[in-house]
Amino acid sequence: MAGSSVGSDIFAIVTLLVVSTFVLLLLRHFLPLRTTPAYLLVPIFLALALPISIILLVPIDLATTSGTGDEATKGIWLPEAVLLVAWRIAYWLTFTLTWFILPLLGQYVDSGYRVPKDRMLYSIRSNAQYQLIVLGCGTVGLVYVFLQNGFEGTSIKSLVMALAYCWGLIQAIYLMGHGLVAVPRRLFRNANTSSRLRRIQSHAPKAHERLEDAIIELDELEGQISQLRKRKTGISRDHQEWIEELVDISNLAPYRPNQTSLPRPSGLPIPAVITDRYLADLARKLDRARHKRMRFHDAWDRLVQKAADIQSMIDAAPSQKLDFGRPRPTASRLEKVTVLSPYLRYLLYLRAIPLTRIFCGSIFVVASVCIVWSEIVKFAFPQLSVISLTVIHHRDSEDGKIGFGGQVIAALWLIYMCFAALASFDDVKVWGNRALVRRNTYGESACWYAGQIAKLTVPLAYNFVTFLPRSIYRETTFHQFLGRLIILTPLGKGFDYFFPIFILIPVCATLFNLYGRAKSVLGYGIVEDDEEENPSGFGTGGWREGRDLIERELSGRSNLESSTPLDGRTISPPTGSHTMNAEGGQLLHSNDQGRASAPGPIPRGQSSTAVQQPQRLTAASPAAPEEDDGVLSGFAHRVRNTIDTVERPGWIPDFAKRPKWMGRVDNNTEQSGRADAGKGLGRWFGGRPTDGRLRL
Repeated sequence: MAGSSVGSDIFAIVTLLVVSTFVLLLLRHFLPLRTTPAYLLVPIFLALALPISIILLVPIDLATTSGTGDEATKGIWLPEAVLLVAWRIAYWLTFTLTWFILPLLGQYVDSGYRVPKDRMLYSIRSNAQYQLIVLGCGTVGLVYVFLQNGFEGTSIKSLVMALAYCWGLIQAIYLMGHGLVAVPRRLFRNANTSSRLRRIQSHAPKAHERLEDAIIELDELEGQISQLRKRKTGISRDHQEWIEELVDISNLAPYRPNQTSLPRPSGLPIPAVITDRYLADLARKLDRARHKRMRFHDAWDRLVQKAADIQSMIDAAPSQKLDFGRPRPTASRLEKVTVLSPYLRYLLYLRAIPLTRIFCGSIFVVASVCIVWSEIVKFAFPQLSVISLTVIHHRDSEDGKIGFGGQVIAALWLIYMCFAALASFDDVKVWGNRALVRRNTYGESACWYAGQIAKLTVPLAYNFVTFLPRSIYRETTFHQFLGRLIILTPLGKGFDYFFPIFILIPVCATLFNLYGRAKSVLGYGIVEDDEEENPSGFGTGGWREGRDLIERELSGRSNLESSTPLDGRTISPPTGSHTMNAEGGQLLHSNDQGRASAPGPIPRGQSSTAVQQPQRLTAASPAAPEEDDGVLSGFAHRVRNTIDTVERPGWIPDFAKRPKWMGRVDNNTEQSGRADAGKGLGRWFGGRPTDGRLRL
C-alpha cells in the first residue's frame, strides 16, 4: 500500500500502551502484585497482552491487504514486512507460553517443595504424561503429512501449527457456542430483579455448603500440621524447619481469629518416617485448601452482598428512594464515593440498568444468530455471511475493500466471539477447582487461565477471518503465515471448513437445556444451570433454605457490629440471641423461632462465616463424635421435608391400618382403654394395652 504509515504507527504504539495498562490493572485485580514473584507475573502478562494484541492485529491486517486508496476512509495499516514480524512474534510467543512455559510454571508453583530444583523436577514429571500424549499424536500426524506431501522441510512446522490450531478450535467452538446463548440469556434474566433474587437464594445452600466443606478441609490439614509440630522423634532438622514454615503459613491465613485454645480436628495418620515427598504433598494440599477457602468465602460474601443489595432495590420500590447502607470495609474507593441521591440511585438501578440489560441482550441475540449463521454458510454460500456483509463496506470495487469503519466492526465481532468463549469458563465444570479470586487467585489457577486465553484467541481469530470472501482473507498476512500451513493437507482443509458447523451442538444444548436433562439421567452435569432446580423451595437446597441462610448471615453481621465495639468488649445481647466478640467466644444465634429478624441498614462488612469458625472447629473435632454425622443428618432432614410435603394418596390410610391386637387408631382416637384389655393378644400379657408394646 502506497503512502505514509506514520499515523498508523502512532496509533499502534498508543494501542500497545493502552493494552499494557489494561493488563496490569487486570493482574492487580486478581493477583497480589507485591507478593507474586516476577517469574510468574511476566509470563501471565504476556499471555494476556498478546491475545489482545492479536484481536487488534487482525483488522490492521485486513486493511493492509484490502484497504481503500482513499485517504479519508483509509484504515489503520502497517507495512507488510512489519506485519509479518508482528504475527511471528505474537504467534510463537503465544504458542510457547500455551504449551510449555505456563504448564510448567503452574506445576512449579503447585509443587509444594522448598528447593527450586525439586520444584522443577516435580513440574517436569507432572507434565511428562501430557507431553507424551501430545508427542504421540504428533507422531501419527507427521506420518500422515509425510505420506501426503513427502519429506519436506515445512512438514513438521505445518503439522505443529495445524495440531495446535485444531485442538484450540475444538475448545473454542464448544465454549463459544455455549456463550453465544448463555450471555444474552443471563442479561435477560438479570433484568428482572425479583427472579434474580430468587436465583441467588436458590444458589445459596450450595455455596454455603461448599464454604463449610472448605473450612473443615483446611482445619483437618492444620490439625495434622499441629500434630507434626508436637512430634519430637523421627524428624530431621531440615524437616523441622519445613514444618515450622507450614505452621507460619497456616497462622497467616486471612479471616482467621485466634484458635489456640480450641481443639483441632485430626487429619490423616502421620507416617513413622517423615520424607520430603510427604511434606511436599502436605504443603501442596495446604496451599490448595487455603485458596479454596478464600475462593468460596469470597463467593459466599459476594452472594450475600448481592442478595442484600437486590432486596434493598425491591424494598425501595414504594418509596422510590434507594439506599444500600454503609459500604463494606473492603470496598474500593470508587464504591465508597456517594455521588447520586437516593432517588437518582433508584432510577439508575431499577430503571436504567434493567433497560440497558434488555437492550444489550437483544443486540447480543442478533449478534449470536449472525455468528452461527455465518459459521454454517461460509463454506457453501460465503456471499451470504452476515459478518462479511458488515465488514466489507466498499462493494463498488472489484474485490471489495475494508476501511476504518470495517476495521472497527471487525474488532467488535472478534471481541464478542472471544468474550462469549471466555464467559463459559464459569459455567462449564470440567476445569477442576480452578477459579479467579479477587486479589487472591492461586498461582496455578492464574497460569491455567492465562494459558487458556492464549490458546483460544488464535483459532478464534483465524476462524473469524474465514467468514470473509476467499479473495480477501487469502491475501492477508495471517493466512500466508498460518492458514496456508493448516490447509496443506486435505484433512486440514476439510477440518477448517466443516468443523465450525458443529457449533450447533453446544448452541442447541444450551438453548434447549439438554445439560439439565442429561444431569437428571446421568446424575452429573457438565454445565452449571442457572435455572431453579426446586421452585417450591422444599427439599434439598431450595430457595427457601437459601433465603434463611442469607437472612441469618445478614443478621449475624448486624448483631456482630452492634455488639462488638472497637476495643473488643462484648455488649450484652438482647434476650434470645448470643453474640461473639472479636477474639472468639460464643457463636451468634438467631431467635428461638429459627428465623433471623430483618436487619436494619445492612453494613457491607466482613462475612460472619469467619466468626462462626470456632464452632465449626469444635463440631469437626474428634472430641465431639456425636456430631460427625452432620452431613447425613442434614440430608435426612431434607429428605424428610420433601416427603412431608408430598400429598399422600387416599389408599395409604386403609392399607396401613394397625391390627386390632396392636391397638388400632381410628378417627385419630386410639382404642386402647380397659374395654380393649381383653381383646386380641392383650389378654395374653396381663390385659394391659400398651400400644402394641410388651410389658416385661
